[in-house]
Amino acid sequence: MNKERLAAFTDGMFAVVLTVMVLELKAPHGDTLQALASQAPTFLAYVLSFVYGAIYWNNHHHFFALVHKVNGAILWANLHLLFWLTLIPFTSAWMGEHPTAPWPVAVYGLSLLAAALAWTVLQAVIIGHQGPQSPLKAALGRDLKSKVSPILYLAGIGSAFLNVWIAEAFYVAVALMWLVPDRRIERKLEGK
Repeated sequence: MNKERLAAFTDGMFAVVLTVMVLELKAPHGDTLQALASQAPTFLAYVLSFVYGAIYWNNHHHFFALVHKVNGAILWANLHLLFWLTLIPFTSAWMGEHPTAPWPVAVYGLSLLAAALAWTVLQAVIIGHQGPQSPLKAALGRDLKSKVSPILYLAGIGSAFLNVWIAEAFYVAVALMWLVPDRRIERKLEGK
C-alpha cells in the first residue's frame, strides 16, 4: 500500500484535534483586562498543547518522507498514536481549568507520555517493515530524544504531586527539545 491515504487521514485528524482544542477557549465573562487574565491558565494550556500537536504533525511529516509503502501494522500503529493525541484536548482543558491541581497536571503528562510511547511503537513498526536497511533507522541513529522524552514525562507526572510548576516545566522542556524538526531525517532526505 502507498502512504498517501495514511498521510491524508492523519493530516485530517491533526486538524480536528487542533480545532477541538481551540473550541475550549471561551471569551471572558467581563470586559476588563482582569477578566481576560482569568483565562490565562486555559490559554497557556492551549498554547502548550497546540505546540505539541504541531511538533507531532511536523515530525510525522518528516518520518513519512522516508516511508514509501505501508502495511496493516503501520496503519494500526499510526491509529494508536492518533488515539492518544486525540485525548490531549481533553487533558489540556482539564489542566487549563485546574492549573494548580496535581491530578489534572499529572493526567496531562500521562496523555503526553502515552503519545510518546505510541510514537516509539510507530517508529519501531516502520523500521521493522523497512527491514535491516531501513532508511528511517539509519536517519535516527541512537535517537536520544525519543529515549529521554518518556523519562522527562515520568518526572513531570511524579512531580505534579509535589509541585505542579515543576511538572509543567518538564512538559515545556520536552516540547522545546522537539520544537526544531528532526535534522537527522532532513539530512537523510538530502542524501548526506
